[in-house]
Amino acid sequence: MAAVFQKQVARYGDRACVGYKKDGRYQDISWSGMDEMVRAIGSFLISRGIEPGRNVALFSQNRWEWWVVDLAILSIGAVNVPIYATNSSEEAQYVLEHSGSRICFVGTQEHMEKVVKVRDRLPELDAVVVLDEVPEKPEGVIGFAEALEEGRRQDNREEFDRRLKAIRPQDLASIIYTSGTTGPPKGVMLSHGNFVSNVHQILDDFSHLLGDEDIYLSFLPLSHSLERTAGYYLAVGIGATVYFAEDFSKIQENLAEVRPTIIVSVPRLYEKIHAGILSKLGEASPVKRGLFGWAIGVARDNLSYVCEDKERAGWFKCRHAMADKLIFSKLKAALGMDRLKFAVSGGGPLSVSDAEFFLGMGITVLEGFGLTETTPVTNVNRPGMIKPGTVGPPVKDTEIKIADDGEILIRGPQVMLGYYKNEEATREVLTEDGFFCTGDLGRVDEDQCLMITGRKKEIIVTAGGKNIAPQNLENALKGSRFVEQVSVIGDRRKFLSALIVPNFEELTKWADKVGVSYRSREELVKDEKVQHLFEKVIDKYMRPFARAEQIRKFCLLPDEWTQQTGELTPTLKCKRRVIEEKYCDEIECMYPQ
Repeated sequence: MAAVFQKQVARYGDRACVGYKKDGRYQDISWSGMDEMVRAIGSFLISRGIEPGRNVALFSQNRWEWWVVDLAILSIGAVNVPIYATNSSEEAQYVLEHSGSRICFVGTQEHMEKVVKVRDRLPELDAVVVLDEVPEKPEGVIGFAEALEEGRRQDNREEFDRRLKAIRPQDLASIIYTSGTTGPPKGVMLSHGNFVSNVHQILDDFSHLLGDEDIYLSFLPLSHSLERTAGYYLAVGIGATVYFAEDFSKIQENLAEVRPTIIVSVPRLYEKIHAGILSKLGEASPVKRGLFGWAIGVARDNLSYVCEDKERAGWFKCRHAMADKLIFSKLKAALGMDRLKFAVSGGGPLSVSDAEFFLGMGITVLEGFGLTETTPVTNVNRPGMIKPGTVGPPVKDTEIKIADDGEILIRGPQVMLGYYKNEEATREVLTEDGFFCTGDLGRVDEDQCLMITGRKKEIIVTAGGKNIAPQNLENALKGSRFVEQVSVIGDRRKFLSALIVPNFEELTKWADKVGVSYRSREELVKDEKVQHLFEKVIDKYMRPFARAEQIRKFCLLPDEWTQQTGELTPTLKCKRRVIEEKYCDEIECMYPQ
């Protein structure tokens, strides 16, 4: 990808490559401007003794400097070891220690302090480079501006170019540590060939829709392989311009400012937008609610036209044009999605109701599938062939096989080299004939579209011997505007139960409306009317499921699950073991002896 970047620098020069928010407005950096800094940081790394194959860590939130550092590391044949920006000192220490990283670039003063705190336990770490300007730098910490200046003074241009030309597809490019839902993180080794091939695989199906006029908004963590490949390397490959969101809390504001043509996101964004629209609708006048209800009916009828790319005709064409003029176009403009060609959803299951809500309005959300170990894209829905509830057919040169026990096996040029310093774990997931065992369960339909039915390790086996995938039940429950987070319990037990974190914004509105008095969230979740409300929610959303899959009891929790409190990974997946340990008393109360 470093060579692809150089090719685009020669092609686009002074055109905008990236943009970032400064003093209340977005400012651009050209391809040439980025290249000058990439070469300076590459020269700095060479002068600091970073040889090809050596590991360099990058502990930062999304920002244009992330690109500069990554491209510099890759260009000189070194290996980028990204660390999630939300990780703690101890989590960062594990990655730095396990990878033996020689230099660590950090984003903010907080990131710097997290590394400095554990530095005495990291004998291989030679230097820390902080991207932000900080008032005081501890010994051994240098600023990004200083690193740039040092690199320019050293001027290792010839060595930089020599190393770039020497890189081979099979060479290691990055070690991405998994989120660790079930144990210590594993370092996934991805080669230059893995990344480049995955970009080519995406372009094989999407090149006619993508071009150098496209505008991306970057907000998923660059330390996650989905954003790295689909939101960064793909954008470089097509010569698009990428603008960086300030942070996830300002996504709505930044979407309206940037008005991107492409976004890559996890389901959380679509869930939040959908819930937000429905919440505002509840406060609207009866006339507006009626009009929106009519438009949603049109959107429902529009699904087949969007999913199969069919031309509308007759009376429906008129109805749709009116709904678009009165509702859909205004909604898209308010969301900053009026120029959107399509949006990608990955990193977790997107509920059918969320997918159909956006598709019906003409916002093309394409759900895909992949893992860090597959760089990540293996499957994706395509415009003109969208099947909500599936993750689409495989991308080019990718084989999908379903094992006898239902596990999804994948073979293709995007499959990782293996796990860093962990041959045993590598042998467990890579078959002799090159298939990667995903740990996910699924099936393939008549159109070769893959449906994910659960995680192998998360399958609940009830006391009655029934095998149940909790993910399906949880996704169904999250269709309710009152449910924020949920974890289904029931392994080796007589029936299923659920720990539920309510959507407190919606719940408090409802409580105030029906006259529930409370002084705290703890009081609110225990209220009899609230309990009865959630009984009705569970009854409604569990109707499609079999008797053994019904949730018989539930416990409402007053606190949201976060990475900081330990229940979520950096990619917002639930750590089931942690949740079950933390709430063991609440769980046992649902299963009296």
